[in-house]
Amino acid sequence: MIELLRKRRSIRKFSSEKIPHDAIELLLEAALRAPSSRGINPWEFVLVDDPQVIAHLAKAKQHGSEFLKNAPLAIVVCADSSKSDVWVEDCSIAAIIIQLTAQSLGLGSCWAQIRNRQHDSGDKTAETYVQELLGLPEQVKVECILGIGHPAEKKLPVSANKLQRDKIRNNHWTL
Repeated sequence: MIELLRKRRSIRKFSSEKIPHDAIELLLEAALRAPSSRGINPWEFVLVDDPQVIAHLAKAKQHGSEFLKNAPLAIVVCADSSKSDVWVEDCSIAAIIIQLTAQSLGLGSCWAQIRNRQHDSGDKTAETYVQELLGLPEQVKVECILGIGHPAEKKLPVSANKLQRDKIRNNHWTL
C-alpha cells in the first residue's frame, strides 16, 4: 500500500487507449467495498464513458475540471444525502479507494472537486450543473468527479524529504 501512495500523482493527461472492461469492474468493486460510517453506504457512482457527456463534465466548474475532456472514463462520486449526515466523508473515502485501485492497475486519475464549487460567474453551482446534466435526483449530492485513464504524462513520486513533517504533532499541539 505504501508503494501505491508513493507513486500516486494527479494525472491530468490521458492517452486515447480505452480502459479494459475487467479493469472497470475492479474499480467498481473497490468503490463498493469502501468503508462507510455505520455501514450505511450512501454513496452512488455514475460511470461515464460517453465522450460527449465527458466533454460536458469537463465544463462543470470554472477552473480545474478541464482535464476530464480527454479522460476515457469519468466516475461521478455522489451520495443520497438523506441517508447519512457524513456522506461527504463516505464519498471521499470511496473516491480515494478508487484512485488507489486505479494506480494499482497502472491507470492514472485525478479528482475534480464539485461540492462547494461554482459552475459559472452566475448563481449556478458545479453540483447543480452535474445534477442537471446527469439527471440526478435532488437529494443525490455530488462530491467529485474522478477522471481515469492510461497516463499520457509521467510524474515522479514526491520525494520523502519534501513531505511536510511539520504537520505532525505528538500528544499535544506545540510548536
